Amino acid sequence: MSHDREYLRTDGDPVARLREEGLMLHMKGAGYAFIFCTVSLVIILALMWIGNNLLPEESRETEDPTPFSYNLIVDDTKVV
Repeated sequence: MSHDREYLRTDGDPVARLREEGLMLHMKGAGYAFIFCTVSLVIILALMWIGNNLLPEESRETEDPTPFSYNLIVDDTKVV
């Protein structure tokens, strides 16, 4: 078995290899998190831009279609 994929250059030291692989995995995870957060931010900013620029002004001035939907009271409670 050849070590032609020794890209960490640890020269066979298992402690150094473990340390370098752990750092590499942390950086890989940080890169994935950065990409996820950046894509989420771009989607949110695109939706904000669409809401501010492409929708007509009347759609922003209309009343809420269900203004009392948050104020529902249930009267038929029974104690057993």
